[in-house]
This record gives sequence, structure tokens and C-alpha cells, in this order.
Amino acid sequence: MPQPHRPQPPPSTGADTNATNATQSEADDTHVTRTGAGDTHATGAGAAATGPAVGAPSGEPPARALEGILVADFSRVLAGPLAAATLADLGAEVIKVERPGTGDDTRAWGPPFAPGFASEDSTESTGGAQQSRTAAYFDAANRSKHGLALDLSDPDDAAAARELARRADVLIENFRPGSLAAYGLDHTATRAANPGLVHCTITGFGSGAGAALPGYDFVVQAVGGLMSITGEPGGTPLKAGVALVDVLTAKDAATGILAALRHRDRTGQGQLVEVNLLSSLLGSLVNQASGYLATGRDPGPMGNRHPSIAPYETLACRDGQPLAVAVGNDRQFRALAQVLGAPELTEDVRFARNQDRVQNRSDLIKVLENLLAADTPQAWTERLTPASVPCGPVNSLSGALELAGRLGLDPVTSVGEGRIPQVTSPLRLSATPVTQPSAPPRLDEHGAPLRTWLSGPADQPLPLRM
Repeated sequence: MPQPHRPQPPPSTGADTNATNATQSEADDTHVTRTGAGDTHATGAGAAATGPAVGAPSGEPPARALEGILVADFSRVLAGPLAAATLADLGAEVIKVERPGTGDDTRAWGPPFAPGFASEDSTESTGGAQQSRTAAYFDAANRSKHGLALDLSDPDDAAAARELARRADVLIENFRPGSLAAYGLDHTATRAANPGLVHCTITGFGSGAGAALPGYDFVVQAVGGLMSITGEPGGTPLKAGVALVDVLTAKDAATGILAALRHRDRTGQGQLVEVNLLSSLLGSLVNQASGYLATGRDPGPMGNRHPSIAPYETLACRDGQPLAVAVGNDRQFRALAQVLGAPELTEDVRFARNQDRVQNRSDLIKVLENLLAADTPQAWTERLTPASVPCGPVNSLSGALELAGRLGLDPVTSVGEGRIPQVTSPLRLSATPVTQPSAPPRLDEHGAPLRTWLSGPADQPLPLRM
């Protein structure tokens, strides 16, 4: 339910190092000093949503799923900021609180850097404040937010932070467990001041015996078992090519927050939402974890192969170019054999059923690659796809974006001239479409109007256009 102490917008008339996430801070790693008022422009909270909403009257902006929800984002790096950005996509107003001078760690995680921050010593003036260049990494998880710099060691700024928590519907943080109590921002204090608050805390290893352990995506991929099943058999364990654990944790955090908001709709009461990187990773291991629990045997790396399905891997075509083939059932295997000109494979006792193909994988792959060597991955894709055989070439990122564009998925969204475009939200809602994102904020970009708002009467609306 809307917070009684904060005016709500009127209802719509429409129907970590390779991308790691430091989920805990050291004692002195607290947010942030004032750096002066920034430039003023509309942020995502005030931006119109994209696309026509079902039932929205002509000319009226469509409803937003999280209309009127205020999120205080005290998190940094990736999991927390990405969860907050997802809520912004859904229409929430998000205030990002950062430390002084440097802001979120990821502002410095480059190259590459955002346009305008190309040289080692370049700076940009924002309302009298000099701000160093910002890395592209930061932009990936901080779209559509209002920027506010606060130093929690400063009594006035700490008071402003507490007032923000009192007015917010959701608070997201990834401080070391227990460290926020000194500032009156731990769950006990925030719940006492704001019983309807959904307080989401993100840690690396939970708030119990693992509370003191720093949570970085790369380390969690290692100790959480993901690296043990990634890579080639007998080779060096490998991480995923992106901070996958942080991304999974962000999605878990957003899911938990939305569930807690639904509970608040029914009861008026907020609650504590706790997620941690290790648990999110273990929950994502699905069939691999289930296989271990069923047999007691640790799975190992299999390269691109699947432990329970064949052929489900990359296969060499002409000049060794790889084709990803995902044959999930016997019907698809029959179609594959037919297109390859070898229908007799389906009668071979070694390959007739999936379990037979798994048992005789080595023989199967030799036969298939001999046939595939006649042409390129692209050519085979054009022949196999009409036969409903899941397959495709191994694209670069540019190739992946090009494919998505060709399929009409509009994978990239502009957030303004001179700013790095954003990857479009994967969410598609017919009645409450996601908002058109705005550029991530510069450090303390909206600090002046936000501090004025926080120091004024609680019944004043959040200044949407700053």
C-alpha cells in the first residue's frame, strides 16, 4: 500500500573484476559526501513509458506497474544497482545514494569509459562540481535513477539518509552485515521508523557465519561450484564471461522485493528481504545440483556438452567453424539426420534414443561432424531451422545484437545524445509497459533538489523533474 507519510502520484488514467560485486563494505567504506548540485534534467522516474498500453486512452501515458513506489538505492557495484534499475524499468522512482568524490566503485571500472571521459585526467563540471570520468560498467546498472551523494559519517547527511529511508517504499543495500546500525539504517531502525518499508539486504554469504566474508562474483563462482563445471574436461576451471552470479542475485532480489510489496498491499506491513550471492548461485545450478543430490557424485566440466542430452553442444563445420546444436528429443534428432542426408542414423541402435546417444556421444559426434564439414554454420542454420532443429552459429556480441534487431526485439535503447545506449529491458508487459530509460545520473546530479525535499515537510511530493 502507498506510504501514508509520502504523497503518491495521481493514479494513471490508463488501464565484481571481471564484473564482480563487492557486497560488503569495510568499516570506512560508507556513502558519500556532497559534491554540489548537478545539472538538472528529467530522469527515468518522470519519463513516459514506451509502447501503447492495453486499455490506455489515446493520448494518455500508459500506466506503470510500480507507479508511486520510491526506492532508496544504497547499494553499489552490480547486484543491488541492477535490482534497483529493474524496479526503475517497471516505473518506480529510484534515488541512488553514493559516496563522495568517487561514487559507486564501478564509476572507475574502466576502460571503456563513457563518451566525454576519454582521457586519463579528464573531468566534467556538473553544477560547479568536478567529476572524474565514468566507466561504461556503471551505466549498465544505473539507468533511470536520481543521483544523490551523502556522507553517512556527517550527521546532517546521515539524518537525510534516515529521512529518505522513512519516506521510501523500498530500501536496497549491500553493506557489511551490522555496519549500518551505527547510522540508524539497519532493518531494526528502518522498520521502527517506517513499518511499511521493504528493506532488501544483499550479502556475499549471508548474515550468519559468513557475514564477515567479502562477496565478489568471481570468488563466489569459484567457491560456489560454478567454475568446477565450466571449461573443458581436464582443463583449467573457468568463470562465466559475465558477472553471472551478481546478475542472478539481482533477479532474486527484485523477485523478493516484488513479493514483499504484494504482501504489503494485503497487510500494510513491510519486511526484510535477504539474498546472498552463494545461495543465488546454488539455486541456479538446477539439474547439476539435483544430479549431485541424487547420486552423491560431483559433476565435472564438459565443455559445451550437456550431461544428459546429445547432441547438445558445438559441432565443427567447414574449416572447424562451430555450430551450436541443441537436440532436445528424438523427433529433433530425426529431423537433424534427415537434413544432413543420413536418415539411417535414426535406425542405428547407438543413436536411436537420447539415452543411447548420450552413452555413445563420441561416436555420434564423429559421424555428425563428418557430415557438417560440407558447409558453414550459417548455411546449416538456414537448412536446419526450417526443420525445427534448434541451432545457430556462435555469434560475437555484435552479432547477437544484430540478430535481436533482425528479429524485431529492439535490443538497444537510446538514453540521450552523447550517452551510452542501454540494452533494452527484457520485460514486456501489455498493460504496464516498462519505462523509456533515461541516462544514469552523474555523481550527485540531483543532490540539491533532493536534499531540499528531504529537509522539508514529508507531505511534499518528490520533485520528479530536477
